[in-house]
Amino acid sequence: MMNTELFGIVAMFLAAFLLAIPLGRYIARVYGGERSLLDPVMGPVERLFFRLSGIDAKREMDWKEHLKALLTINMVWFLWTMFVLTNQGWLPWNPDGNPSMSADLAFNTAISFVVNCNLQHYSGESGVTYFSQIFGLMFLQFVSAGTGLAAAAMVFNALKQRTANKLGNFYDYFLKSMTRVLLPLSLVVAVLLMFNGTPQTVEGKDSIVTLQGDSVQVSRGPVAGFVAIKHLGTNGGGYYGANSAHPLENPSYFTNMVEMVSQLIIPFAMVFAMGFYLKRKRFAWMVFGVMTVGFLLLAVPNIIMEVNGNPNITAMGIDQGSGSMEGKEVRFGAAASGFWSIVTTVISTGSVNAMHDSTMPLSGMNELLAMMTNAFYGGCGVGILNFYVFIILAVFISGLMVGRTPEFMGKKVEAREMKIAMIIALLHPFLILTGTALAAYGITHTPDHAWLNNPGSHGFSEMLYEFTSSAANNGSGFEGLGDNTPWWNISTGIILLLSRFLPIIGPLAIAGLLAQKKYIPESAGTLKTDTGTFGVVVFAVIAIVAALSFFPALALGPIAEYLSF
Repeated sequence: MMNTELFGIVAMFLAAFLLAIPLGRYIARVYGGERSLLDPVMGPVERLFFRLSGIDAKREMDWKEHLKALLTINMVWFLWTMFVLTNQGWLPWNPDGNPSMSADLAFNTAISFVVNCNLQHYSGESGVTYFSQIFGLMFLQFVSAGTGLAAAAMVFNALKQRTANKLGNFYDYFLKSMTRVLLPLSLVVAVLLMFNGTPQTVEGKDSIVTLQGDSVQVSRGPVAGFVAIKHLGTNGGGYYGANSAHPLENPSYFTNMVEMVSQLIIPFAMVFAMGFYLKRKRFAWMVFGVMTVGFLLLAVPNIIMEVNGNPNITAMGIDQGSGSMEGKEVRFGAAASGFWSIVTTVISTGSVNAMHDSTMPLSGMNELLAMMTNAFYGGCGVGILNFYVFIILAVFISGLMVGRTPEFMGKKVEAREMKIAMIIALLHPFLILTGTALAAYGITHTPDHAWLNNPGSHGFSEMLYEFTSSAANNGSGFEGLGDNTPWWNISTGIILLLSRFLPIIGPLAIAGLLAQKKYIPESAGTLKTDTGTFGVVVFAVIAIVAALSFFPALALGPIAEYLSF
């Protein structure tokens, strides 16, 4: 049985890997303006959109214009979603009569979906309406993923140009990301889910009689389409409150595999797309290798710990059979659930097929570390941007070690780029640790707060996880918090905003500044950035920054919980 479960895990990873290489080549062709498979279908649609909107997709922008367009359009989406959520009670497509959201909850939800995080302080089937799910949240799952992909495309363009000020058109990259990548893949995944039991309807709740003879009301809706883009766009928000542990959102082991491959495929493909676009395949393989080593160092221990189960229960002479199954679905098993817990945190998808709050303490630590490093695969587009910051740091450090001016792809990395990279690298731990410290201070000095159920080290882990998930644009949670309060809605909402857009602004600024510099041809003394040695340096930089920033907090949370076993 266990061998079968492990085979399923290997099969999911290999399927995503094998599909990602041709998909990466296709994405590179799309962003490079070359002919691609969907030109006859999507070309006229894109031209019609630009003609109606008055946007000149051929006008090239510099990096500042890219940022201006990106931030402006995201602000419009935020205001639209706030309106929808605070008025959904009287808007159409509300067959179950769900009420409108409070202002603070709508603020958190709108920001969360705009920034591709999908942190949910509400239960999907009862907290929003069909109109909100389709025209608010599912719409944002497309456009937020498209925003990240468009930002990555600009960085690709900046790295490709020898000396350039103009770096393509944001709106062109953005629209093509949706019409050529996200929408076609979502249609395929949605059809697979529909044929395997996931609903796709606008009808209200259905009455069913269980095997025990109880009559229950089951929520339905446009679930298959929502679940498809939530994984392909590395969004993660659940149509149902139980997310991908819900039997209609993820009915079987096959749909579990489909959803797993869906969330892996685009982050994988973007690494290979970079290699094809820049014609630097060895560099792409170096990046993918570093990411994969980091991923496996987190995933393998999690699988082992969840399969072995709780040692205290074993010590009592109780056979745990298939592993630690508390908080997990029998149809997936402990191995697949342990694997999912790292995939979803490494990739910043945030969907769950088991309760992370129930995993072993060190499994919880690895889930936290996956989000704290925030550089292994990552979300749609932004995974490359996060890794790009660490590449700049590694190039600068390596240059100092060999006594040469740091260079990356023919451009000198100087003080200005280094300062931006350091600010972005340190912003992530600053937001996580500051938020957690404020929450810990609040619960210590006002102990009447009812939102923390566990006062020990596990309760600290729950607070740390909430802010880590917010800062990493992940959206998953330990779920031991009563987080639908003004404090959690507003505090995490602010962190969501800062942790989404500043890490996009930083890499775009670095790429734009480097693109304007004079190109320096490679020489015998040029640092090679496509070698295993440089990959080790990049990995070391990521590990050192994470260890120095987060070890004290992890020692107070999951490590303390493990030692108390």
